[in-house]
Amino acid sequence: MIGAFVRFLGRLSGWKVVGQLPDIPKFVLIGAHHTSNWDFILFLWAQAALRMKPRWIGKNTIFFWPMGVLWRALGGIPVERGARLNVVEQAIETFNAAERMILVVSPEGTRRKTHEWKSGFYHIARGAGVPVVPGSLDFPTKTLTIGQPVTLSGDTEADLELFRTFYAPARGLRPGQASTIAFSERKARAETS
Repeated sequence: MIGAFVRFLGRLSGWKVVGQLPDIPKFVLIGAHHTSNWDFILFLWAQAALRMKPRWIGKNTIFFWPMGVLWRALGGIPVERGARLNVVEQAIETFNAAERMILVVSPEGTRRKTHEWKSGFYHIARGAGVPVVPGSLDFPTKTLTIGQPVTLSGDTEADLELFRTFYAPARGLRPGQASTIAFSERKARAETS
C-alpha cells in the first residue's frame, strides 16, 4: 500500500527509471552523485519503484529508540565504528550470512564536495565477492539510471574509470557539490599491493 503510493508520487513528479536491477542474489548498489537531502527521498521512491528491499549501513548511535525501529524497517544495518571488526568487515560478515542482499552505499559519504570517494564499498564488494551496480540520479531529466553489474578487477584505477564513464552524464541537484570519482593515493596503493 505504502509502496504503491510512493510509486504514484514518483510518477506524479515526473521521475522515471532507466535500466533494471540485475537478477543476482547479492550485490553492492552505489548511488551518486549525493548532493542534497532530496537524494534520501528519491532513495525511498527508488526502493518502491524498483520493488527492492535494500540494506544500508549506519552508525549504531542513530539506531536509538524510536528512530531505530524506522531505520531497521528501511533496511538499516547498525555498525560499531570502534568495534573489534571494522565497518568493512562487519558488512562482509552481513553479506556472508545472507542468502540475498542489496547493500546501498553512497561512496561520497556526504552531501558536500570532497576530493575523493570513500573506498569502503570497493573493499566490501571485493571481500564479499559480489559485483557493484552503479545507480545515478540525474535531476535535469528526472531520471534514475541503473547500470550493469561491475565485477571489480582489483585494478582500482581501471575500475574507477568505468564508474567515471557511467556517472559523467548525471547531474545531482547541486552539481557543484559532486565529488571527484577517485580514491586517495594511499588507499589506491594499499589496494593494489
